[in-house]
Amino acid sequence: MGVSEEPPGETNEDDPDAVGDEVDRVEELEKEIQYAKAETANARQRAAKERAELLKYGGASLANRIIPMVDVLAKAVEASEGSDSVTEGVRLTLEGIKAALDAEGIVQIEAMGNSFDPTCMEAIATIPCPEDCQPGSVIEVIEQGYRMHDRILRAARVVVAEGDP
Repeated sequence: MGVSEEPPGETNEDDPDAVGDEVDRVEELEKEIQYAKAETANARQRAAKERAELLKYGGASLANRIIPMVDVLAKAVEASEGSDSVTEGVRLTLEGIKAALDAEGIVQIEAMGNSFDPTCMEAIATIPCPEDCQPGSVIEVIEQGYRMHDRILRAARVVVAEGDP
């Protein structure tokens, strides 16, 4: 046994190379721990952001199914224009649904008379600019658009004025 045998895990304190290797290994492990801690913190932040977004936009699919019913009720009220109890009931139902949507952060996109905004509007047609309008302004809303907080649920379908007034 001419070679000095050491128990595993122990270094010869007289051997500077062995001590240097162990110091390098400790530094490497400390860096790995730092990276693992940072990754854990990032994962927690991502999870918290995803939870917040889920709470904020969780009702979007239900809203997308209800919005067409709002359109139908609005058209029913416009078409009847009478003061009978059925029309009044439809109007109250429409107002109730709109209030419920508003309470969830779902609002109509105001398009009529405003400048065309392609981020929340879809131009269905363009017509020559009437005298009382500005070019690029919305002159008719074909289908109302809706947004939930900062997301567009449905773009407003509009007719836009083009050309010179």
